[in-house]
Amino acid sequence: MKRLLIPLTATALSAAALTVPASATAPAWASDPLAASPADGYSNAYFWLSANGAALRKATQYHWDSKAVQKVKIAKASDQPDDGKPGSTAPATKAPAGTKVKNVNLPRTIGKVFFVDNKGEHHWCSATSIQSRHRNLVATAGHCVFENGKDDVYEKWVFVPGYYQGKAPWGIYAGAYAFTAYDLDTYDDYDGDFAFVAVHNGFQFAGSKEVSKADYDKWTGDKWVKPREITREEFVKCRLNLGTCWSQGKTDSELVGPDFPGAVVERVEVKDTAYKAAKVGKGQGYKFGEPTVEHVTWSQWNAYKGLGTKSKDKAGNYLITHYYTQKWVKPGTDRKYFTDAYTIGIGKDMGPLGEAVGGQGIAWNQPLGQKVTVFGYPGEPHPDGHKAFTGVTPKWCYGKTGTKTYQANTFRVETHQVLKCSMTGGADGGPWLLRYSNGKRTGYLNGVTSMFHDQDGNDRVDLISSPYFDGEVADVYNKANYAETKPVVGPNGELLK
Repeated sequence: MKRLLIPLTATALSAAALTVPASATAPAWASDPLAASPADGYSNAYFWLSANGAALRKATQYHWDSKAVQKVKIAKASDQPDDGKPGSTAPATKAPAGTKVKNVNLPRTIGKVFFVDNKGEHHWCSATSIQSRHRNLVATAGHCVFENGKDDVYEKWVFVPGYYQGKAPWGIYAGAYAFTAYDLDTYDDYDGDFAFVAVHNGFQFAGSKEVSKADYDKWTGDKWVKPREITREEFVKCRLNLGTCWSQGKTDSELVGPDFPGAVVERVEVKDTAYKAAKVGKGQGYKFGEPTVEHVTWSQWNAYKGLGTKSKDKAGNYLITHYYTQKWVKPGTDRKYFTDAYTIGIGKDMGPLGEAVGGQGIAWNQPLGQKVTVFGYPGEPHPDGHKAFTGVTPKWCYGKTGTKTYQANTFRVETHQVLKCSMTGGADGGPWLLRYSNGKRTGYLNGVTSMFHDQDGNDRVDLISSPYFDGEVADVYNKANYAETKPVVGPNGELLK
């Protein structure tokens, strides 16, 4: 198997994790940062959770080209890979809280990983939480983390355990560091198509609060500006203090100068060019305060045809900036008074992933031909166009893996294990669990769905395959164990640096 070391990022990894094997023949491992800082992790989580999960619902399954759905053949190598003694790490149990489907209880640990590719498209794969030293590891397919080789991981990578229709029941977990052993893009070496991702603490929105304009400007998370009605007395006080407040009548009123007795001001939205040309001060048609930035969903942003200007910030949030000038009118009894209410979304720390949902165990160098339970969120049509799955709910397959390893030359596969199963794309990265306990909802991770195959030539997926979990996988897992991550929000919902 061809290997390519990816440059290691040492931030937040312990000294033990940075030990380089002395032997030149020792297993290779590598790490790439996804969102190393809590602030970046919050930004990624906010991108997916804002607007009631609109971005989550917009995502589609990772796309497999139908040409890649091919036959595999028995490898010429030994039937049973010989890579050292068998080993395992036990699962961390959590009180069952899943959904019962056909007598198989779905584990809390499974969910979807979401990411944005280099075309800006939103996608998902399947994944699971696994046991680890810091209770913060996710296992999935390598091609669900790495896009174009050693320097290119997917953007805004997050894990959502128990995902269902835009909901994150146990929070959303932003990826911090990704661990793997191979460069999948350059070599297409899918014998190493696995990844372990260390994630920050989980995060959920937990209400909102009104804040000052200064605090609003500093807040990098969910926030919005909405008009709030105030009394005339509050309006007068606001104007005396040069605050941002205005009136609105039920009918048009006669225009007057700002010094007319009892004159009140309305605000009128204009284009940015008119706003920039307007004077500053107290006068008819002068600027009315600073422009207001509105955070909106992608669909709102795309459909907007108003006078404001559309933009996106560095975090990928969709913004509309509104501009206003002054309109001075005679006072009247039919008027209402308003001010801008600056509101921020409050985040809730959900703790480490393993404490929220538990973690599956992991096993390596195990005999082939064992019974496994495989979970995933399939959604891609079969090669013939038949769409058997929606991708909305998790599915499962159960059976014995093949007693021989298989190869697929197109992807430099030499030692994949296989299972009869009709799940399609979107199930990529889903866990293969040995000795799965239906009562405890735990087992031992011994593979992740990597590829889909059509063995009988009817243009339907009938076989899936996974990298064989050998000693090299164990080495990558052991290194990932040392990655420490942090909360993204503090006890009061404040963003951490």
